[in-house]
Amino acid sequence: MNILILGSGGREHALAWAALQNPKCDKLIVAPGNAGIAMIADCAALDIEDGGAVVTFAEENSIDFVIVGPEAPLAAGVADRLRDAGLLVFGPSAEAAKLEASKSFTKEICDAAGAPTAAYGHFTDADSAKAYVQAQGAPIVVKADGLAAGKGVIIAETVPEAEAAIDDMFGGAFGGAGAEVVIEEFMQGEEASFFVLCDGTDVLPIGTAQDHKRVGEGDTGPNTGGMGAYSPAPVMTDAVTQKAMDEIIKPTMAEMAKRGTPFQGILFAGLMIENGQPRLVEYNVRFGDPECQVLMMRLGAQAMDLMHACAEGRLADARVNWADDHAMTVVLAATGYPGSYDKGSVIGGLDGLPEDSFQMMFHAGTTEADGKITATGGRVLNATARGTTLQEARDRAYAMVDRVDWPDGFCRRDIGWRAL
Repeated sequence: MNILILGSGGREHALAWAALQNPKCDKLIVAPGNAGIAMIADCAALDIEDGGAVVTFAEENSIDFVIVGPEAPLAAGVADRLRDAGLLVFGPSAEAAKLEASKSFTKEICDAAGAPTAAYGHFTDADSAKAYVQAQGAPIVVKADGLAAGKGVIIAETVPEAEAAIDDMFGGAFGGAGAEVVIEEFMQGEEASFFVLCDGTDVLPIGTAQDHKRVGEGDTGPNTGGMGAYSPAPVMTDAVTQKAMDEIIKPTMAEMAKRGTPFQGILFAGLMIENGQPRLVEYNVRFGDPECQVLMMRLGAQAMDLMHACAEGRLADARVNWADDHAMTVVLAATGYPGSYDKGSVIGGLDGLPEDSFQMMFHAGTTEADGKITATGGRVLNATARGTTLQEARDRAYAMVDRVDWPDGFCRRDIGWRAL
């Protein structure tokens, strides 16, 4: 098969790495890719949110299967354009992608499906949003309704903090994503990520993980796109997983199908678990980043077969073969992230790092110039490792971190602390 992966982050490097493990992969192109991806696959300059351009590129390059990595092209309808052109694609339609692109839409679906989630209000102006906050009190969660690259969520500890977040969102701090705001009850418990393949009819759980959203150790400081993750998540016991499937995932999928917009792709449910009861925090309609890195490290070559079965509507016959192992990824980010940070710093120490089924340095925000790897983003590298225990995976991941020579970067040193 000739495969095209759309995206340029650590998630897409991990997807490309897993695809290349599979003997069915004859040719792999990633658009636009990054410096790490360019070491293992062909990279192509392509506007991945332009559905027409993606279709033309896929046809000209005899692509058999397209995997859409990030949420923006999905929300822009790129998967729809590919399907209309008769191309096989992994990823939901624009209408189904509203499960991530609009938090108020997700709440509406949960209400219709009876899926347990936080109490909420949906607002289009600051005054009514503030009145709701004053009536509810704090702590409370303020969310930009649209796509905000994982940063449009403020956990406000006080009412004034919530009001400031509301002003920021309606004031344009998150662009168009903050034109509408969802305000939610602050849920207590332990958070986990649950990943389920859906082909419009059948659903297949493929793994759990726990992400570390806060920038600081001990889960302190502002939210980020994710500073590290590990898999599996111990809080996702068999009983909790079954409850999540029966009470959240399956009713959501049934409601989407009932509306004539069946979901096909990966459904990433962020869950809050308290006393064995899961509640939905939010849906994403693509693999998490950095959760994808640990899932791909554990799934390996079968990941591509599972995505292909999903795209062809064959999930009823698919099975996941899990090893009894653990994986961890540690994000190296540019100093200043998630605030302002400098780009262009040179990263050394990457040559000679181990690259095998137990450890990989996945690139997220990198480019190559004059033989040197430089940082181009906030989250830049993902030191990812697998082991028979989480401690072994952690030791391998941090051993890679310690070999990187990048004075302008930092990482959290406590990834996996809840489980360990």
